[in-house]
Amino acid sequence: MLGHTFVGFVDNIMVGQLGTAQLAAVSLGNSFIFIAMAIGIGFSTAITPLVAEADAEDDAVKAKSAFKHGLFLCTVLGIGLFLLVLLCKPLMYYMDQPEEVVAYAIPYLELVALSLFPLIVFQGFKQFADGLSMTRYPMYATLIGNVINVVLNYILIFGKFGFPELGIVGAAYGTLISRFVMWFYLWWLLRGKEKSKSLVTNIKLFVLNSSMIQKILSLGFPSAMQMFFEVGIFTAAIWLSGTLGKNPQAANQIALNLSSMTFMVAMGMGAAVMIRVGNQKGFKQFKELRRIAFSIFLLTALFEGVFAICFLLFREEFPKLYVDMNDVTNYVDNREVIAIASKLLLAAAIFQISDGIQVVVLGALRGMQDVWIPTLICFISYFVIGLPVSYYLGKADAFGSFGIWLGLLAGLSVAAILLFLRFNYLTNKLIRIKHGTT
Repeated sequence: MLGHTFVGFVDNIMVGQLGTAQLAAVSLGNSFIFIAMAIGIGFSTAITPLVAEADAEDDAVKAKSAFKHGLFLCTVLGIGLFLLVLLCKPLMYYMDQPEEVVAYAIPYLELVALSLFPLIVFQGFKQFADGLSMTRYPMYATLIGNVINVVLNYILIFGKFGFPELGIVGAAYGTLISRFVMWFYLWWLLRGKEKSKSLVTNIKLFVLNSSMIQKILSLGFPSAMQMFFEVGIFTAAIWLSGTLGKNPQAANQIALNLSSMTFMVAMGMGAAVMIRVGNQKGFKQFKELRRIAFSIFLLTALFEGVFAICFLLFREEFPKLYVDMNDVTNYVDNREVIAIASKLLLAAAIFQISDGIQVVVLGALRGMQDVWIPTLICFISYFVIGLPVSYYLGKADAFGSFGIWLGLLAGLSVAAILLFLRFNYLTNKLIRIKHGTT
């Protein structure tokens, strides 16, 4: 999961050397991509608990069916999201964003939108591998993809080794190519392993069972909405920052990229708890399910606590990775970006534990195949509470960029509390039912 965000980390650092307008353009372009990615990744998580449950039951037929139908739906969704982002592209002209930023963002978005197709298909394979507890192979594929992305970025952004200097469009090409490589490499790895070979080969992708399609949709759609609501509020933060100017938008992108990397660690822990909870659900061992989940909740909180301390201690140093302080022409802009970003990292430090807890508890609830009430909780937390706070406190005559992030803090904190209460209630209920107590 961290590998997905590391692609953006590399893009931001390299593009940041070109100037704050280019960095803001990547932020604006990726705001559309983040929403589409959230829907695709969230939907694909439906595959994992079904495969994990089948793995616990030693039912290869059920596991292959869940994978095949999930892969079919991920393929359709990947194509649909690509087309949807292209259709939404003209919205940039009506969002009160700096004209210079929009001009850079349009060609970048066109290429990165295409990369959604291989990314969502890769997610189908990844979630299947996770369900079989074969999590190292998606990690290998992601590492390979990141290496390729770094090399291509260096060559194409700055025009090295005889290649043309493409600027931020070069970063888009690097992302696109690396995601295709990730997909094919993961498939090659899985077809070579005894546990997964028979499940990922000889697939009749268009011979479908309506009941399995319905089951995946019933899990995948609300899971996609959960991620959409959370990413939606962070995307709104990008757009609200853009109304304050290119420098606040660039600073927002720096803080968002750094906090996204720590979030992905928690999301990886969420995948772990989803797998283990799915296993225990298959075994009907609900006390073990609860014990395992609480252990992972605690571990996640410890990780996020360390990240919070790092953000507090190095909030003025981390932003300097993204801009060229030796650039005399943009020196004033770069100093302003660093000053704003350091304040935003203070807010990010405060909400680290809330962010980690809400995503790992969501993973546990998905493992239990409980998705509809958590979706409602996410909607209320982010769109009813967090977004209005960001809007009103984020105005130029209020708290500006910092006010926007106070809204993020409010939404994440409410989500963490309500989701934990939901998980605690459900697991206690299952234990009481199994043991015949009230």
